Amino acid sequence: MAIIETEAALHEAHRDNHTHRDVNGGWLRPAVFGAMDGLVSNLALMTGVAGGTASQQTVVISGLAGLAAGAFSMAAGEYTSVASQRELVEAELDVERRELRKHPADEEAELAALYESRGVEPRLAREVARQLSSDPEQALEIHAREELGIDPSDLPSPTVAAVSSFGSFALGALLPVLPFLFGASALWPAVLLALAGLFLCGAVVAKVTARSWWYSGLRQLALGGAAAGVTYLLGSLFGTAVG
Repeated sequence: MAIIETEAALHEAHRDNHTHRDVNGGWLRPAVFGAMDGLVSNLALMTGVAGGTASQQTVVISGLAGLAAGAFSMAAGEYTSVASQRELVEAELDVERRELRKHPADEEAELAALYESRGVEPRLAREVARQLSSDPEQALEIHAREELGIDPSDLPSPTVAAVSSFGSFALGALLPVLPFLFGASALWPAVLLALAGLFLCGAVVAKVTARSWWYSGLRQLALGGAAAGVTYLLGSLFGTAVG
């Protein structure tokens, strides 16, 4: 009895400690990329305009325009990209579905050969393939996973990707504009807030990817700061040349 209880406890401990993060979710990449892109691009845009000795009003309008244009561009791009990817996957699933309907024996033999190539005893591989192929939808799912590397029931959503991109870009792009909306008359509060946001985004990403939070945060801070510095210098040069 004690042995059974010990094995059960070990099973529970293994189950609790052997969980994995979702690495295939459709929201993470566009959300993270959108926030980073919004912060860096709008900060760079505003510092570039400010470097050209533009007025505070022009800097604010540029920031708001960059926010709107970038958010819609990100959403449209993500929607088109994910929709095209999903349509391609669905077309391949239709091909596989027709093959299963027209040549079921060949597809079953193909599945058995795949299991054999992975070390399953031939007789057992044929029996497993036969049982899995008895249900057409299950057979489609198995073939899609084995041959295409996809899960037909978990395809990415274009709408989720677009909304995530729009919201995260707008949120990131809003940070450099906020100090001006609350009455700031200098550029440095916007730069500090944006850089702090970049560090925070990098640290949050590290929590998801299990990387060092301070390294990831400093990396994003350095990249964003470099972009802002370069565009400020370019704005200064262009402003002097045009002036």
